[in-house]
Order: sequence, then C-alpha cells, then structure tokens
Amino acid sequence: MIVNGKAYRTVWMEDDTVYMINQLRLPHTFEIVALPDHRATAVAIRDMWVRGAGAIGAAAGYAMAQVALEAPRGVGFAAYVQQGAATIRATRPTAQDLFYAVSRVLAAIEGAPDAESARQAAVRTAQMLADENAAAGEAIGRYGAVLMHDGCRVLTHCNAGWLAFVDWGSALAPIYAAHREGKRVFVYVDETRPRSQGAKLTAWELANEGVPHTIIADNAAGFFMQRGEVDLCIVGSDRIAANGDIANKIGTFEKAVVAHEMGIPFYVAAPTSTIDPACPSGESIPIEERSQEEVLYAEGLLDDGQSGRVRIAPAGSAARNPAFDVTPARYITAIITERGIFKPGDILQALD
Repeated sequence: MIVNGKAYRTVWMEDDTVYMINQLRLPHTFEIVALPDHRATAVAIRDMWVRGAGAIGAAAGYAMAQVALEAPRGVGFAAYVQQGAATIRATRPTAQDLFYAVSRVLAAIEGAPDAESARQAAVRTAQMLADENAAAGEAIGRYGAVLMHDGCRVLTHCNAGWLAFVDWGSALAPIYAAHREGKRVFVYVDETRPRSQGAKLTAWELANEGVPHTIIADNAAGFFMQRGEVDLCIVGSDRIAANGDIANKIGTFEKAVVAHEMGIPFYVAAPTSTIDPACPSGESIPIEERSQEEVLYAEGLLDDGQSGRVRIAPAGSAARNPAFDVTPARYITAIITERGIFKPGDILQALD
C-alpha cells in the first residue's frame, strides 16, 4: 500500500500492540491507531475502524495473539483464551476470514504443550496469517491482471483493495497489477452507500496509486453498463459458499444481475480463506444488519473544514440497513483466487 509515497500495511502487530489504519478517518485524515489489548482490537473490528474480509481476518488473528499474551498463568489460561475467542467471533457475523483466523490461532494455542509455548505459537500463527493474506492479494492480482486488456474499463463496488486486505486487496489487486504492467485501466467506483466505502476508500486508494477513475452513484452503474462503457465488473467477497454463491457488500447482487443482462463479465476476487466449505449455499450465510443511523445520516467534511454528521432523512422515518447481500453463482463469470481462476461451481477445487 502506497500512502504519500510510503509503503504501509493495513494492520500489523508489534510486541503486544496491534496497529492499524483508522479507516473511519479516511479519506481526509490518515491516522494510525494503537490497540493495547484484544478487547480494544475487537471494538475496532466491530466498529469498522478496520473492515474488508482479509483485513478483518488479520486483525482477528492478531487479537487472538493478544488474548494468549494477556491470559493468566495457571488454571485460568484456557478459560481466558476461550472467552477471548468468543469476544472476537461476536464482532462481525458475515466475514468468513474472521472465523478462519480465530480458528487457526486457537488451534495453534491448543496444540502447544504449555502456556509459554502457546503464546509464542499464537503470535507466530497470527503473523503467518497476515503474511499469507498479503501474498494472496498479490497472487490474485497476477491472475486477474490477465483478464484486463489495455484500455479496459472496470466497474467495482465497495472497497476490496489495500484497505480490505493486509496489502494489495482482492478486487483491486488485478487493477493495480495491470496498471503497474503499463496497461491503461479506468475504474468506475460505485460510491457504495450507506457507508460510502467506494467514494471514501476505493477512490482514495486509486488516487494514491495513480489509477484513472471516477466516482459514480450506486444507481448509475446500470446506466454505464447499458451504454457499453463497462468492459468487466470485479468485486470482492466476505464469504463464498460451497456452491459458489457469494456474500458481498449490499448492492453487489443487483450489479451482477445487470451485468448478466448486458453480457458483461462479472468476476469475484477472494482468497481461499474466504471459502466456507461447511456453508452449502448463500441461503446459509448470516447477513449482518447494522444500525439504521448509517442510512439516516451522512458523515463527511463540512464546508468549514471540520468533520461532521448531518441527517438526510425525515425525523420520523426509520431505515433498514443490511450490510451484505448474496449473489447466486449463476451470475458470476468466475472467481479469482490466489490459486487460480475457478468457475463458481468448481470453487471447492481451490481448496485441494
């Protein structure tokens, strides 16, 4: 990740402290926050200081390492670890990478012969997970860049780039790889209401990388596809079911349907850690519903240069706010992973 010419990761750990880019402050303020214990890291995951499947997974892995480092010596160690794992699992229900990371670090802890070895194993495994996530993003970029010709016009939704991974990202990784190869790539950035991760985060990333782009209203995507101004769509995923159905940011499903109608390839980019073989189809994926305030209010930079929030709906109106939707496999052209490109119905082969 390049920010003002300097390389960063989205989340990392030093000693017993987790550090991350505070995504709530972007795009107007770049801030690194320090999280001293697993409870603080869990709050950061829950309140979306960090978001995006891969970055959530890495943060959860580091939080589990913090649990092991904090746990008391003696008989209370195991109980503390189990309680810490439950706290982290309860932060976000949809992203499979979170549960994958907690399970990996927990297995390392439980497989150690003593508490001190368990602490070391937890830290080592959490760091391994973060490194694997960054490497997966880079590999997804290599595979996906082949799909983009010189002059390619790409539509993406939400943020599945640097900030959604430890590095590189999923949906944006092929764009970065193609751009660095010298291909001319142009990106239509869906604003992605209600939290506007596209307008705030994806556009910020693309600007730092120097990739030409423009922000469009969510409801404008079909307009540009219908006019023949989009060559392909690429999105990330928070969970992939065994049959190839995927859960991603709300609004993904309707983009996939329109792309299918227009004959435009619709790709999903995600690491194999996002695949949930125990989930038979999208109907079994739990969908997080967030606070109605995210819909009723908008946050940003006010005319006086200060950050603020304004209500955009009538005082007496309520709102529903599902954070994700499910796109059936039949609307997905292929899924790009760090192990290659697979048809949705063959996605479990990526785990072999």
